[in-house]
Amino acid sequence: MIEPSTLAAATAADDDPALTPTAAAGATADAVTAISVTMKGRRTVLERLGPVLVFVLFIAGWYFLSYVGMSEGRRFLVPPPHRVVDQSFLDWTNLSRLLEALWLTAKVALVGLVIAIVVGMSLATLMSQAKWIETALFPYAVALQAVPILAFVPLIGVLFGYDFRSRVLVCVIIALFPIIANTLFGLLSADRSQHDLFTLHGVSRWTRLVKLQYPAALPSIFTGFRVAAGLSVIGAVVGDFFFRQGQPGIGILIDVYRARLNYPLMYGAVILSSLLGILVFWLFGLLASRAVGHWHESTRRST
Repeated sequence: MIEPSTLAAATAADDDPALTPTAAAGATADAVTAISVTMKGRRTVLERLGPVLVFVLFIAGWYFLSYVGMSEGRRFLVPPPHRVVDQSFLDWTNLSRLLEALWLTAKVALVGLVIAIVVGMSLATLMSQAKWIETALFPYAVALQAVPILAFVPLIGVLFGYDFRSRVLVCVIIALFPIIANTLFGLLSADRSQHDLFTLHGVSRWTRLVKLQYPAALPSIFTGFRVAAGLSVIGAVVGDFFFRQGQPGIGILIDVYRARLNYPLMYGAVILSSLLGILVFWLFGLLASRAVGHWHESTRRST
C-alpha cells in the first residue's frame, strides 16, 4: 500500500497555486520516486518470501501425505522428509555413494549438453542461411524430437553398447531440438531494417551473421540452452535406467533402492538429481544475464 502522506504530497504539489511550475514539478517527481521505491521494496519482499512459502507448503503437504494421506499399509511408500534427510544426507556412507553416482550422471549430462550445443547451433546456423537447407533439415529435427526417447534407448544399446557413450548419446538426442529451434528462431528474428542497413553497406554474409544475427539471437539461444540443460539431466537419468554397465549413475541407484524398497534413499537420490537439473538451469540463466545484460527487452524488469 502507498503511504497516504506520499499521495498527499503529490496532490498538494499539483494543486497548490503558490508553487512555481518548477517547484511543483520537483515535488511531484520526489513523490513519484518515493512511490516507486515503496513498490520496489514490496516486490522485493514478495520475491523473497514467495519461494519460502511454497517450500513450506510443499513440506507440509509431504508430511500430510506421509502420516494422513496414505493408508496404514502404504505409508512406507512415502517416508516423511526428516527420515529422507537423516538416511540420505546425514549418513556419510549413503551420501558418499549418492554423490559418486551423481557425479557420473553430471558428467554424462554435461558432455551430452556440450555436444548438443555444438551440433544444434551449427545446424541452426546453416538453416538460417538458406531456406532450402531449413526445409531439408528441420523436419528431421522435429521427427527426432517427436519419437519417444524410450523407443530409441534399446536400439542405441544394441548399436553402440551400454557404456558411457550410449548415455551421452541419449542426452544429445533429447537436448538437441530445443537448441536448434530456439537458435533458429533467434537468428531469423533480427530486425528487418537492420538487415536493410547491412545490405546497403554491402557487408558479407559472415559479418551479417556475427554482428547482427547472433547478437539479436542471444536471448533465444540461452533460452534453448536452459531448456536443453534440464532435458540433458533427464536424458542422463533415463540412460542410467537402461545402460547398467560401468559405474552406477544416480538413475541406477534410484532403481536399485526402489527394488529394495529402500524408499528414503530412493527419495534422496531423486532430490539430488532434481538439484542437479536446477543447478545447471540456474548456471545457464546466470550466463544469459552476463551475456545479454540489460540491453534486451527480455532482461528488463517492470518497475
